[in-house]
Amino acid sequence: MEPLISLEEFLKEPKIAYFSMEIGVHNDMHTYSGGLGVLAGDTIRSAADLKIPLLAVSLLSKKGYFNQDIDAEGNQKENPAPWQPEQFMEPLPLKVSVELCGRPVAVRSWLFVQRSVTGGKVPILFLDTDIPENAPEDREITASLYGGDIRYRLMQEAILGIGGVRMLRKLGFDIKKYHMNEGHASFLTLELLLEYRKDIEAVWDEDLVWDVAKVKDLCVFTTHTPVEAGHDVFPYDLFKEVMGEIIPIRIIKKWAGPDKLNMTHLALNLTEYVNGVAKKHKEVSMLMFPGYEFSSITNGVHSFTWTGEPMRNLFDKYLPGWANEPELFVRVGRIPEDELWEAHMASKRSLIDYVNRATGAGLSHDLLTIGFARRATAYKRGDLIFRDIERLGRIGQGKLQFIFAGKAHPKDTPGKQVIKHVFECMKTLADRIKIVYLKNYDMDLALKLVSGVDIWMNTPQRPREASGTSGMKAAHNGIVNFSVLDGWWIEGHIEGYTGWAIGPAVSNESETQEVRDEKDAEDLYGKLEKTIIPLYYGDRHMWVRMMQNAIGKNAYYFNTHRMMLRYVTEAYIK
Repeated sequence: MEPLISLEEFLKEPKIAYFSMEIGVHNDMHTYSGGLGVLAGDTIRSAADLKIPLLAVSLLSKKGYFNQDIDAEGNQKENPAPWQPEQFMEPLPLKVSVELCGRPVAVRSWLFVQRSVTGGKVPILFLDTDIPENAPEDREITASLYGGDIRYRLMQEAILGIGGVRMLRKLGFDIKKYHMNEGHASFLTLELLLEYRKDIEAVWDEDLVWDVAKVKDLCVFTTHTPVEAGHDVFPYDLFKEVMGEIIPIRIIKKWAGPDKLNMTHLALNLTEYVNGVAKKHKEVSMLMFPGYEFSSITNGVHSFTWTGEPMRNLFDKYLPGWANEPELFVRVGRIPEDELWEAHMASKRSLIDYVNRATGAGLSHDLLTIGFARRATAYKRGDLIFRDIERLGRIGQGKLQFIFAGKAHPKDTPGKQVIKHVFECMKTLADRIKIVYLKNYDMDLALKLVSGVDIWMNTPQRPREASGTSGMKAAHNGIVNFSVLDGWWIEGHIEGYTGWAIGPAVSNESETQEVRDEKDAEDLYGKLEKTIIPLYYGDRHMWVRMMQNAIGKNAYYFNTHRMMLRYVTEAYIK
């Protein structure tokens, strides 16, 4: 590891403080669980590339999320995923304190610096309570990502939001904006209210002492989930027990909700700029939270990080500068078709060889390969493809093979059942279609998949996919998407040009989910049989043209460079 860079150089100009419960900057730093954290990592990489004055704050999570094992029957097993922070970063000497459950909890930070070849640098502070002066139970607060019960989550979010602001202040940072990446960080608004409390000796209304306008002007809030369960809610009795009345409960209820403390409502009421992560997600968010104004900045992915090496080399040859100017992808027509196909096949062979070594599945380099890798949860419908298993067998025998991956949250029993169902179908179809489920999906495996399959499939229930960045990663590698029209794919889809839709553009609200599943599966099978399989095996020229379109029409736009420039102009410079 390089020597610790002096913090002083980061104190010279005002910063945007980006708060996120999870951040994925390195595969072996287990500070992420999935899409939210990987997006945060891509955000930071692009900020470094573009030399945007941003810093990030997260939790250390040195026990990680979990390593996934899956037995022969498809039962997920969760194993510890510890990592060694000192291999990647160094602790800073200064500490702050946050009072929890009536006692002070000391917090230190570890500094990791994301460096870019452009010379840009973004510091990331990982907060840590595993300090000798803390009580044993308090030393565990920042240890496990999304672990423990609701009380543990509340304490973690207090450390992130309140401890994070205090740490930035203690270290001497001048913060221009506070960007909350999801509601986990919303408690930072309470610390800002305390910081900018008006010095009024005698007022008839205590509400007047809180400078809400100042706090709102400082804050940016991005919500990521159109699923109600994804918004953290805490009982006020628990909040008072853990955090006391840092601000009177009756005041907090005006901002966070009268019955329970809703972290999304807290952020919405104390933030000037609020956005969803796709145009459709903005619409869904406005329905979930009526009366609030939402903007939309569609997510992206970091182009260089999520492009496989064969494609990187090809882009370097024909589109020099692409990594820091992804808009150059519109010139993809410069790349000869045979070279584009061979770069894809190099990635595909690498993936298939890896899968065969890991599983002994005997996948073929030549068969049309469909990839599906998502968090394993019921609404993402990872097993929709198996709704009519006999029909799939007839359509795909000798023509298709599938690679699945994805973790279910340890407490998500329906999500674990999806994995089991995939395994059951895998066995049923064993003599007709080869199917594998790769365990322990992480950033390294994700890159192999999004660069090596032929089609990227995504089948969420509409409208529950906020964005869906894995499909954008696939597009960077010339992989065409075959997905439900939700999230980003509504914006990126041109039927038969950049990929294909699964099901109708708009769901009939009067239909049951069972009926919707049936219709989506019917469309899926029909397009596979009549359009996709014949095209793949019968018209290489048109298939490669679609690969070019995925790069030139999707990758050029759905990247975090474009995304971050939108944040700068619409949210940060105000």
